[in-house]
Amino acid sequence: MRRVVVTGLGCVSPVGNSVDETWAAVKAGKSGIAMTTRYDNTPFKVKYCAEVKNFKADDYMDSAAARKMAPYAQYAVAAAKMALDDSGLMGKQEILDNTAVYLGVGIGGLDVTENSMKSYFESNYTRVPPMTIPELIPNEGAGNIALLFGLHGATHTIATACASGTDAIGDALDVIRGGRYDVILAGGAESTICGFGNLSFTVLHALSSKWTDDPTKACRPFDKDRDGFIMGEGSTILVLEEYEHAKARGAKIYAELAGYGSSSDGYHLTAPNPDGICGAKAMTMAMKDAGVKPEEVTYYNAHGTSTKLNDSGETKMLHIAFGDAAKGLHVSSTKSMTGHCLGNAGSLEALMCVKAIQDSYVPATINLDNPDVEGGCDLDYTPNKGIDMPVNVAMSGNFGFGGHNGIVVFKKVEG
Repeated sequence: MRRVVVTGLGCVSPVGNSVDETWAAVKAGKSGIAMTTRYDNTPFKVKYCAEVKNFKADDYMDSAAARKMAPYAQYAVAAAKMALDDSGLMGKQEILDNTAVYLGVGIGGLDVTENSMKSYFESNYTRVPPMTIPELIPNEGAGNIALLFGLHGATHTIATACASGTDAIGDALDVIRGGRYDVILAGGAESTICGFGNLSFTVLHALSSKWTDDPTKACRPFDKDRDGFIMGEGSTILVLEEYEHAKARGAKIYAELAGYGSSSDGYHLTAPNPDGICGAKAMTMAMKDAGVKPEEVTYYNAHGTSTKLNDSGETKMLHIAFGDAAKGLHVSSTKSMTGHCLGNAGSLEALMCVKAIQDSYVPATINLDNPDVEGGCDLDYTPNKGIDMPVNVAMSGNFGFGGHNGIVVFKKVEG
C-alpha cells in the first residue's frame, strides 16, 4: 500500500490567521470566542461566536478575485496558498497540473444566501446580486483554489456536515493510495456567521447562549455546565503527498496520514446515536486501516462540541472502540478555544493532531472545571492545561448531522 504524508499546512481560524498563530494560541489556551461583530446581534438570543479576526483577503489573492468569493471561499484560498507555499510546490506547474483538491464544506455561502434573499424580497422579486450562485454554492471554494493556483487534477467537494473536513482528508488518502494522484490539497472551509445562520441553529437548541458576560467561558466540552456549541469559521488545508514522491523532491514531512474510517448512524437527522456503536465502528476501522492497536494511540482530538448529547455519546464510542485502553488515552477538545467550525472542524482538528506529533504536545480542553462524570464523561480530557509529551499516534474524530462519522489517524514518520 502506498504511504501518504503531510508536506504542507495552511490555516485561517478564529484564533489565528496562520498555522503558527493558531497553534501558539491553542498551546496558550487562548479562546477565540467573543461577542459577534459581523452583524447586529441585538435581536438574537445567541450573541457570541468564534469569528476569524483581522483577515485581509487581499493578502492572499487579487482583490478582484476576492470580490467574487464568499468568505468561506476566501478562507479556503488563503489556507491553500499557505499550504502550497509551505510545501514548496507553489509554481511547480509540472506537479500542479496533476494535483487535486478535496475540500469539505458543510453549507457554503450562507451569508450570501441571506443577503441575496433580502435583495430578492425587498426588490419585489426583481433583483438579486449577479454573483449570487457562484458565491453561495459549496463547490466554489475548491473551484477557486484550482483556478487561482493552476491545479488541474480533480476538484471535489465533500458535504457530510461537521464531518466534511475529516471525510475530505480520508477520501484523499484513499485516492492517493489507489495511485490516481500523488498530491492532493485536502481540508475544509466554512463561514456561516450571519443572523440567518445564528437563528437556524438556535431553533434546533444547538447553540450556547448563557455566557454573554464572558464568552470565552462558553465552550466547555465534557463540563457539567455546558449548554451548546459555539459557531466558528475558517479553513484548513493539508498538502497530502505519496511518500516516495515527497522524498524524491526533498519535501519537509510533518507526519504520516495512516488511517481513515467512516460510518453512518442511520439513526436521527441531528442527534448522534446514544449507544455509540456506529461511531466506535469508524474508530475501529481507522485504527485497523492505520495498523495500530488502541493502546498505541497517544492522543485523541475529540469532536467535543460542548453539547450534552455529543460529549457523553463520544465518550461511549471511545470506551467501545478502545476498551481498557480508553482510560490511558489523552483526549482533548480544541473546540473549547476555536469554537465549532462546522465543515472546517475536522480539517482544523487534523491539523491539531499533526502539530501534536510534530511538537510533542497534547493541547488542553479549556473551561473544563467540573467534569460531567455523572453524565458519562469519565475519561482524561486534559483539563485546562496541555501536556508536554511524545505523541507518536494521534487520532481525530468528527460526527455530523445526518449521522456521519469520520475518523483519521496520523503517525510520526519513522523512515
